[in-house]
Amino acid sequence: MKTLFWRILVSIFVILAMIGAILPGMPTTIFLILAAWAASKGWPQMDAWLLNHPKYGATLRNWREHGTVPRKAKYWASGMMFVSAMIMLFTRAPLLVKVFTDITMLIVAIWLWQRPEPAAYDLRK
Repeated sequence: MKTLFWRILVSIFVILAMIGAILPGMPTTIFLILAAWAASKGWPQMDAWLLNHPKYGATLRNWREHGTVPRKAKYWASGMMFVSAMIMLFTRAPLLVKVFTDITMLIVAIWLWQRPEPAAYDLRK
């Protein structure tokens, strides 16, 4: 039962990551990081597949081993959060919702830019 829970969670995160790869404004990497984390708890084959993925594997390994985020990912994430915050200002959402989401994105951006960046040699693994 526990293994089933982790596999369902991995599947949800991978689906969200695939949607994020197609849909602008929705993140991909964070859902893959979450999928790899959940896979490490109960789906070793999927964990290995994610960590060895040709496009995302190095980023996932660097996150797991060193907690690093590539500068390009920081720029993209910050830019998308800024665009989302600007769009949010023009919606009919209540002011409290606008303020809460914009402050949340600002806190996430600050945290993100405090993460170390991988050394050049780490990316070639």
